[in-house]
Amino acid sequence: MLLSLAQRIKSSGYKAEVIVGVSRGGWPPARIMSDLLENSNIANMKVEFYKDIGVRSRKPRITQPVTANVTGKRVLVVDDVADSGHSLKVVANHLRRKGAKELKVCTIYLKPQSIFHPDFYAKTTRKWIIFPWERLEAVRLIARHFNSDRAKVSSVVSELRDSGLSSRLVRQLWSIFSYDGRD
Repeated sequence: MLLSLAQRIKSSGYKAEVIVGVSRGGWPPARIMSDLLENSNIANMKVEFYKDIGVRSRKPRITQPVTANVTGKRVLVVDDVADSGHSLKVVANHLRRKGAKELKVCTIYLKPQSIFHPDFYAKTTRKWIIFPWERLEAVRLIARHFNSDRAKVSSVVSELRDSGLSSRLVRQLWSIFSYDGRD
């Protein structure tokens, strides 16, 4: 998907001078886009909004401003998903205040309810997405919820089945992390 996104960005004629990955989900795709677009000028910024699975703060807040000077530059923001869109709106506003000359946003997925529409995205979905770089985190968060009920790993496997993770992978991740050391 990132390869087709990079091709669409190149075809559009947009040449970013700085690529900004939004922490944490946007870091891995931003790094890959840096290679695909042959642009090693990569920066990051961190916005916190989600406190837990499906639980958001009242509003997103920047906890790490952009780490590069974007004044007078064309900027490409890369994130994994435009879910509610509120975080991307905060990112775009921050970069404009920092003086970005031109701003384009690229995400892998766009959710229909997003208030922010990225310039480039690969797919639209309503599903809960677990990216490869966040699999262990998802297992930890779900396990924490089940731990209070003393549920077994099979409950976690059931919860994650619809997200595209195999039972085998969930069990492997569970073996890395477990609250009481048992499956």
